[in-house]
Formats: sequence, C-alpha cells, structure tokens
Amino acid sequence: MEPAKAERVAIPRAKFRVAEFTLRGTAPYVSNKFSAEAREMMRAKMVAGAQAKKGAKREPRDFDANYRQSMHWFDDNTAGIPATCFRQAMVSACRIVGFKMTLAKLAIAILADGYDCDPGDGSPLVRFTKGTPEKFEAATRNETGVADIRVRGRWAPGWECKLRVQYDADMFTESDVRNLLERVGLQVGIGAGRPDSKTSCGQGWGLFEIV
Repeated sequence: MEPAKAERVAIPRAKFRVAEFTLRGTAPYVSNKFSAEAREMMRAKMVAGAQAKKGAKREPRDFDANYRQSMHWFDDNTAGIPATCFRQAMVSACRIVGFKMTLAKLAIAILADGYDCDPGDGSPLVRFTKGTPEKFEAATRNETGVADIRVRGRWAPGWECKLRVQYDADMFTESDVRNLLERVGLQVGIGAGRPDSKTSCGQGWGLFEIV
C-alpha cells in the first residue's frame, strides 16, 4: 500500500490596509471607565476577606473625583475613547449583515493614538479632536438592585475623532469597512447608554456619522 501523499497548503501573504475616517457624534458620548477608586475598593474588600463588611466605615463620596475618573486620559491631559469600543462595535455590527463575528475579530483592528495614563488601566485610546466633557449625573441601579448615582463625563453631539482602522484586505474592502462603521454609528453605538448595550436597550447615546 502506497503512503498517502502530503497535500501542499499554499498560505498567501497577509494583505493589511489602513483606512482613516473622521467621525462626528450625532448623539452624546458618555464615558464609563471603571475608576481607580472602584478598583481600590474592590481590592480592599478582597484583602479583608470575611471581615470586609463588619464595622466598615463608609467614606464620603467625592463626585468631582468620580467624574474625573470616569474618563480616559492621555499623558498630556487630553481625553480619549477606548479603541476597543470601536473594534467591539464593528464586530457586533457584523451580525446585522450576516458576517461571522469570529472572522471579523481576526480581520479588524483599531490603531491607537496612545494609551490611558492610569497605570491600573493602560487602555489603547483614540483621541478626541473636537468637543469637551461636562459632568453628568444619572440615577441608576446597581446589579444588586440598590439605587445609586453615577457621575460620568459626557460629550455633547458634535464631538469628533479620527479613527484609523486596520483591516485584512483578503476579507474586507475599504468600502466594506466604511459601511460596517456606518452601521456602528447608526445602530450599535459606543460608550455608556449605546443601543447595543449588554444590560439594556440603551439611551441612544454614542451614535455618530462619518464625515
């Protein structure tokens, strides 16, 4: 019996391209960073273990600090949007057009303008090129059902950023990328209160258009 002949697999060289888009907010963008204060409180409870709640002192809340920590900052004190927001939104939008999300994860990346200066975060960020944040307070409920007030940074409609999308040219054309991003701006959104929120139907925030 003759041995089976090995099949030759031809793997083409990867062809990646970069497309740049200017995005303009048609709805507010609301930041929802997990703050350093919240991380420290969680860590303290883990360290305390079983004694975490017994006799614990409740410190007064600093809403100004909560506001500042709800946003992502570069080293030069300018604000940004997590690059992962856009990538996750584009992958999610693939459901609308029937493209496999698992393949989209391998085909799309967002090129960052820098990183969050918070040493406990370090998220890759896309820089705002237009717009300034304002303090926004909203009543909400925690996962336990307890009412709470969340303080976040909010950018009014008209905010802008330049987004650089790296894509696999064997899977997408630049037109495909633009159309997918357009659907993100119309149907998916980014940040807190977006239509594609995992925990609710959203507030219609985080929507944008391609300029």
